[in-house]
Amino acid sequence: MNQDGQPDPRRDVWENPLASRYASPEMTRLWSDRNRYRTWREVWLALAEAEAELGLAITPEQLAQLRAALEPVDFARAAAYEKQMRHDVFAHLHTYADAAPAARPIIHLGATSAFVTDNTDLMLMRESLDLVAARLAGVVEALADKAARTRDVVCLGLTHLQPAQPTTIGKRICLWIHDLLVDLEEVLHRRHLLR
Repeated sequence: MNQDGQPDPRRDVWENPLASRYASPEMTRLWSDRNRYRTWREVWLALAEAEAELGLAITPEQLAQLRAALEPVDFARAAAYEKQMRHDVFAHLHTYADAAPAARPIIHLGATSAFVTDNTDLMLMRESLDLVAARLAGVVEALADKAARTRDVVCLGLTHLQPAQPTTIGKRICLWIHDLLVDLEEVLHRRHLLR
């Protein structure tokens, strides 16, 4: 929240010189502070739900408060806690607990900071790979259409950067598609590893 109590739009995009130069709006939103810290809260909620299922003394009221407090993240309060505690996870933990006071005793129960941050990073990486895979599939589809339309357009082939036998533009595009399909297969494989 900003000083007027309104959501701060700077928290909706990942700020980095490389992100502003190369990343898509979807990717910068995915890695934004708002999404990252909301995901931390989702991890804490999932942990509490699993612990409740396993029989720990976690009440439905506590879980309901955690669900209700997933948004908004009070960044000013988190910054004040971080200045005091000098620990980002604890700062957001206390900020979340302030928003869900009944759940304060059970948030982060049995967890480590790495549990929260590492799982969040894995979730964000998985979503990033989903976005990249969708984009690659879109490029393959567009190129396939172009290859079909240019399958009879003759052009000069190349080998070792030297003129070679004639080929078609459609065939050359199919070679690009092949390379992109290999890339897509690798992205999907990496995404599968992040289950």
